[in-house]
Amino acid sequence: MTSKARGTICGIAAAMSYGCNPFALFLYAMGISVNSVLSYRYGIATLVLGLLMLLRRRPLRITRRQTALTAALGILFAGSSLTLFLSFRLIDAGLASTMLFIYPVLVAVIMALFFGERLRPAVAAAIILAITGVAFLCDNTVIGTGDIRGVLLVMLSSLLYAVYMVIVKVSRIALPADTLTYHVLAWGTVAIVAFSLIAPSEPLQLLHGAAQWGWAIFLALVPTVISIILTNAALRDIGPTPTAILGALEPMTAVLIGTLVFGEAFTPRLATGIAVILTAVILVVAPRPKIHLNRNTHSKP
Repeated sequence: MTSKARGTICGIAAAMSYGCNPFALFLYAMGISVNSVLSYRYGIATLVLGLLMLLRRRPLRITRRQTALTAALGILFAGSSLTLFLSFRLIDAGLASTMLFIYPVLVAVIMALFFGERLRPAVAAAIILAITGVAFLCDNTVIGTGDIRGVLLVMLSSLLYAVYMVIVKVSRIALPADTLTYHVLAWGTVAIVAFSLIAPSEPLQLLHGAAQWGWAIFLALVPTVISIILTNAALRDIGPTPTAILGALEPMTAVLIGTLVFGEAFTPRLATGIAVILTAVILVVAPRPKIHLNRNTHSKP
């Protein structure tokens, strides 16, 4: 198997793994709070990833500056997960996962506004498409029932994740991907547990029985550890742009799970909104066309 084929398979599997987040609805149905679901997800994932790194003799120690930076990243990452999982209670999980996927567009906007990165015409078009797609998803039923709060939570989740990615990019933190991920997850666990102590409406709960522990472990392994490992493999073999494009399978997987497993509605309007958002993301992450100049061509002063 070629590295390109292996990387493509890993990219597809990573996206589909991350798209399994809606299975958290099973724990919600059992009365488990959002904070508890995320605390177990992050905590178990941190332990598993740490054990894997120890077995592979990967570095775990970091500097004080890196500790401060990973703590900030962990808070942002946890905030993004918390707002996304809270939105699952207000709007369909497949819909929420699709709206979350506008984060590449937000990254491009932030880089243009605050770091002087040129806004390409394709990105400008993607912004318009993303807004249009969200408008399609926000149908009259959502707005009329007050569940617009769910839409706002997803938008906040996407913004927090976009800020997280921008900080990783501009800080140029000199850490291997698995070391960075381990510390971000560890700080994310601390942040969610701390938030639970000051948010009595979402208290931490003990899990009971094989079903609750099984779904908690599933969420820690499949959309977290396995997704991260496969994403790193895809980035190594095929690069960031193809990996990002294959990431379009994340919301599609979530929509299928929501529709087939949880009976969520899938209307032509939702299908149109999803298609428009995915088009916007592909415009942002697609490679720029290379311009080949004739060697005899001289640039003008």
